[in-house]
This record gives sequence, C-alpha cells and structure tokens, in this order.
Amino acid sequence: MRLKPEQIAAALQKGLAPVYFISGDEPLQLGEMADAVRAAARKAGYDSREVLVADSGFSWNELTESAGSLSIFADKKIIDLRLPSGTPGADGSKALIAYCERLPEDTLLLITAAKMAGASLKARWFQALDKAGCVIQVWPLEGQDLIRWLQQRMQRRGLQAETEGIKILASRIEGNLLAAAQEIEKLYVLYGTGHLSNQQIFDVVADSSRFDVFKLMDSVLAGRVGRILKILSGLQAEGVAAPVVLWALTREARVLIRIKLALAQGQNRALVFKNNQIWDKRQQLVSDALNRLGDSDLNSILTLSAKADRQIKGRQQGEPWETLLAVCLMFGRKG
Repeated sequence: MRLKPEQIAAALQKGLAPVYFISGDEPLQLGEMADAVRAAARKAGYDSREVLVADSGFSWNELTESAGSLSIFADKKIIDLRLPSGTPGADGSKALIAYCERLPEDTLLLITAAKMAGASLKARWFQALDKAGCVIQVWPLEGQDLIRWLQQRMQRRGLQAETEGIKILASRIEGNLLAAAQEIEKLYVLYGTGHLSNQQIFDVVADSSRFDVFKLMDSVLAGRVGRILKILSGLQAEGVAAPVVLWALTREARVLIRIKLALAQGQNRALVFKNNQIWDKRQQLVSDALNRLGDSDLNSILTLSAKADRQIKGRQQGEPWETLLAVCLMFGRKG
C-alpha cells in the first residue's frame, strides 16, 4: 500500500503493517517518518531492534538469518534495514521477495532507502514490498507544499505567522527542512508561543541555503546567473576546496560532450541519458544545456577549466575562484 508522507501518522494509529519501505532524498522527512514507525512499534511491544546496512560488503543472508531468529530479551523485534544506494541489487531483490512471501511472525521490517530511479517502481522486489506493507516516497518540498509544511511545523510549536513571514523563512532555507526545523526551534526559544511579526522572523532566521556542489551543477546547466553567483560565493566562504568544484564542472562538460556525440551518431536519446546516468529531474536540465551549448562552447569550457587547474596548482598567476566563476558563466551562454 502506498502512502503519502502526511498519511503515515494516521496509518500508524490504525495499526502496524509488517513491512515499511521509506525512500527519498530529503533527510529530515525520511528520518522523522522512520522515527514514527519505530516509536509506534515500541509502543506495540517491539522492544528489540537489529540494524542492517546494505552497503558494498553486506550479505543478504543476514536478513534471512535475522528474520529467522528472535531476541532472547524480547518476543517482538524490528529489523531496521538501510539501503544507501536506493536499490537492493540482484541478491537483495531475491532476499526481499522471499521475505515478503514468508513474513515472519512478531517481526517488523523497516527499510529506509535513498531516492529510487523511476524504473525501480516496476521491479518485482518493490512490488513485493508494496503488497506486503506500506511504501512511502519522500520528495523535496517546493512552493505551496513547502509553505504548508512550514506553517504546520510552526503550529506544532505554538507559533503563528503571516504568509509574508512564512515566505521569508522559505526563501532563507531554500528547501532545507532540517535547517527550517532548527530555525523554528530558535524562534520558539527566543519568543515563546504566540504570533511572530515579519520583522522578528527576518531578524532571527539565518541564511541556511544548501550551497553544495550538486546545486551549483544544476544552476550552471540551467544557466541561472544569479543563483550561480550566490552558490559559488557560498561554497568559497564555506571553505569548499576549489579542486572539488573544478572536478564537478569539467565532469559536467565532458558528459555533455559525450551525449552530444552519441546523439549526433543517431543513438536513442533515452538510452544515451541512461548510459550517462542522467535521471529524472536532471534530464530537463541536461536537455536545456544541450540545446543552449554548442561544441565550441563546451571545448572553451574545458580550455578555461585547464587554466583554473593551473592556477589552483600555482603554475599560472591569477585567482582560481574568479576563473571558476567564468567557467560557470560560460555554461549560460547561448550556442
């Protein structure tokens, strides 16, 4: 059974399912929903918990063994399985299907996973989990969904604010729900319960934007100059190493070159994107960049990137961050 994130609390009140699968790339929602499942399970007498992490060295026999054994300290237990990659692989797929076909008594399986590719929704292992229990997918919140989440979060703390104040908070945290939760706690500590003015919110809330390299790559692909300037200056202020930014930029340029070459040879666009690991929302960003940038633009980006590399290594005079900015802005040029 598939649930929306806002439905999980009501579903848990009605009773526990034998399996919960929660996936996504928004850590606060993911963590809090998993906490809610664990809390409901403990309330129902699931006092023992075993954590399994399906990383590169994991053996799926551990899941089978865990399902077949009970703790000597409790009659009920939670198997807390983590899927960092978002998918279980061939062995994991077989193990999860087998688990769902023979659900052990007095055992609750909680799986938390990274964001899945769309193709995984049709996989047998996912269908088995969906049939056996509850599946919840978490998405980053934007627009009115983010505004609504902030309002509800503040109300839980006894805080009220006008729409304009909520928008101030939303603009500062830029979708970072963990930062939003921290800022709401800060407002509560400073002002207590009650109504907050727009100025109170403006004065207290810090700029908690996630200035990470991946956000920068999305901005350069979209050609958003203002956003590029903001994120790049944030990365520099936070002490991110210039070679890391350079690596990401050159990698993006080389991927675009490979895709252009493959498409020019008549290869299927969907297959080319798949081969280059271009998934979901990034497909539109990459398509826009491909339409905007010509071969000469991409070659110029690599040439300028080589200059930044020499500056970083002290082999050429100049400020590497200025050259990195120039590289970023070249992505926004018209082809």
